[in-house]
Amino acid sequence: MSAQTIQDVTDRHGHRFDAGRRWEARLSLGFRHDGAATRLHRVDHRGPLRVQRPFYPEGRDGTCHVYLLHPPGGLVSGDALDIQARVARGASALLTTPAANKLYRADSNEVSWSQRTRLVVEPGASLEWLPQETIAFDGSRGRQSTEIELHGDARCLGWEVLALGRPASDLPFASGYLEQSFRLARDGQPLWIERQPLDPLHRRFSGAWGQRGCSVQATLWAVGLDDGAAAVGMLREQLAGRQGRTDDVVDLSSPSMMQQPWAVTLRDGVLLLRYLGHSRHEAWTLCEAAWKLLRPMLLERTACPPRIWFT
Repeated sequence: MSAQTIQDVTDRHGHRFDAGRRWEARLSLGFRHDGAATRLHRVDHRGPLRVQRPFYPEGRDGTCHVYLLHPPGGLVSGDALDIQARVARGASALLTTPAANKLYRADSNEVSWSQRTRLVVEPGASLEWLPQETIAFDGSRGRQSTEIELHGDARCLGWEVLALGRPASDLPFASGYLEQSFRLARDGQPLWIERQPLDPLHRRFSGAWGQRGCSVQATLWAVGLDDGAAAVGMLREQLAGRQGRTDDVVDLSSPSMMQQPWAVTLRDGVLLLRYLGHSRHEAWTLCEAAWKLLRPMLLERTACPPRIWFT
């Protein structure tokens, strides 16, 4: 690289502005059961990723709730977030975030950001991964990957809610590029592998066989159910409101819900609930309602929403 090129992509402090620009933040958590309660026994961090102290809203012998904090509130060009959590044998943890994650517009050099999440759950343990929604601004460029490794009879329930653009402000996701990938395995055996590119200029984005022009999507997964088929049937019936039942979190009789912009399936022991529509609120409340129905079946515990969701 010539001296002139180096000068073009760095400032007088040596900060890069080309594709080599990288601002890393890492967080690694470890949970274990000490015979009385699940403890957050290890927290390693670098850069602007932190956690609040653990909470026990379900009692000391219940699930350990932890809030992941990213003070910048979003990702910009060059950011590289790496989040890892390991739940040891017999422990039970719930991870969430205090606010929506924002994926900001790329800089003039179109430098991308990245976010990697790796979750490991050991035999007899359970993990709930329940972050608040992610909002991708127009022009954002980056990659998100989620890897889940289960061992033995470990159980896991989680979701990802993604909103593209800000339609309410007349700022749709009209440019940029996002890529999401998921990999879930048990004892090294892959159960669910998925990669999804999101390019608003590609025909898949507006095609009826693809994104259909929808601005919001969500995926909820549950692994470790004793009777997955029964859980699928229960969700289809309860969420469609076939019993005339409503919920204080989601109005199951609303016109948008009656159109059912969602589906639920079971493959290789993995229950997947999908949403594709235009409402962040609808996607979130659908996932929360499903979580409340599934949690007793998966963990034998009633749902206890984290307090941070109400602040």
